[in-house]
Amino acid sequence: MRLGGALMDEGVLARGRAAAERRMRDRVTITRAGEDSFDWETGTDTPGQALVFYDGPARIKAATRTGEEVEAGEQNLTLSEFVVSLPWATPPPSQRITPGALVTVTASRDARFVGLTLWVTGVEYGDATTAWRITAEDRS
Repeated sequence: MRLGGALMDEGVLARGRAAAERRMRDRVTITRAGEDSFDWETGTDTPGQALVFYDGPARIKAATRTGEEVEAGEQNLTLSEFVVSLPWATPPPSQRITPGALVTVTASRDARFVGLTLWVTGVEYGDATTAWRITAEDRS
């Protein structure tokens, strides 16, 4: 594989991907909410079936040391950015993961992460990377 004029050793890339996977000690589920349906007879909304993009190992890493304070409605929020790394060999989901999807941490060696919900803000693609990286933010 050529990268910037230099030949990249596929073995080096494979070792880098294996090392990145060994560091993926968290577990996440990435979803997008389904379309709600409204029942005119009862006057109630029924949540739609969520689309699950991914459920498996990941590495969650803070991308910023301090969050950005914003005002949403009448509530102050601190936005903290994270990078969620998935195994590079993860099969592509049936639909692209786009901003607005949710990353829920289901298991972590850091108990403070468990139950955390992050909002996807960006997805990176590339064939010479060691992991599939997704940027997300904590809106708490």
